[in-house]
Amino acid sequence: MPNKGRIVTESLTSEVLHNNPLGDPVTRDLYVYLPPSYDAEPTRRYPTVYVLTGFTGRGQMLLNAQPFSPNLAERMDQLIARGEAGEMILVMPDCFTRLGGSQYINSTATGNYADYLVREIVPFVDAKFRTLPDPHKRALVGKSSGGYGALVHGMRYPELFGVVASHSGDCYFEYCYLPDFVKAFRTIKGDPASFLERFWREEKHGKDDMPTLNIIAMSACYSPDPSAPLGYRLPFDLETGEIIEEVWRRWLAHDPVRMVAEYAENLRRLKLIYFDAGTRDEFGLDVGARILAERLRQHGIAFVHEEFDDGHFNISYRYNRSLALISQAVGAM
Repeated sequence: MPNKGRIVTESLTSEVLHNNPLGDPVTRDLYVYLPPSYDAEPTRRYPTVYVLTGFTGRGQMLLNAQPFSPNLAERMDQLIARGEAGEMILVMPDCFTRLGGSQYINSTATGNYADYLVREIVPFVDAKFRTLPDPHKRALVGKSSGGYGALVHGMRYPELFGVVASHSGDCYFEYCYLPDFVKAFRTIKGDPASFLERFWREEKHGKDDMPTLNIIAMSACYSPDPSAPLGYRLPFDLETGEIIEEVWRRWLAHDPVRMVAEYAENLRRLKLIYFDAGTRDEFGLDVGARILAERLRQHGIAFVHEEFDDGHFNISYRYNRSLALISQAVGAM
């Protein structure tokens, strides 16, 4: 039996993303890691872990060669070899958009990416590969926007995903988004369409261009509006910069901290809720995670919350922790 897994690339054409408002591709590559014993044990079935990338990411990036750390497949091989995790199938979807990301949720301004994941990718993987089609054998993990996607899909789809793990996932929006509103306001200069045209035209970007793109993308995800010129509402006035409270409230309705109360019963159904953040996170997500932990505690929901001494970036090593915990929770060990 080989001591390494292998990567399979599938091409999946989506029905739910057809005619998406941004004109993004409907045919996308889906990367799947098959564990070392997959070919040698043709009757064996495996738990599945869906790995969601952060903002501006897509599944393929998890497999990029790294000079100082293993990519996801190499990391999984090492965890299995050391006995720190059991064999699991890893699925790496592409939910990228022209605005940089979809937050893995449905929106009239970006497309139905929640449906793409739960109605198309999950059934496709279960039909194509030898999975264990049971929510307690199916996990979600991600970092940043991917961590957000893992948390909210655990809340909304416990019949599909029984195990969730989030590294530095977006939560408590007052801290992780509000500080970038002024940067976005100044950079947009009253004309988000022109900013986007310039962003995609020019390879070199200014220091506030990525925060600005992020705020535009979050607006498309959290405050879509088909009647608006670009199909979504920004949370501040383009002339004065004043926060538009009605739009900001729409954003807050998507905040995992505030979603706990609505989805408490679903959260209680999960076998594992794990989340962490670095104590020097540049977006205050360590504080957001602490607030999330308190909300879960108030509703009697079991969870594992950890902190570590680091920031928001270059923390792929944290997957060692989440994949080991996921492996135990799905019974792969």
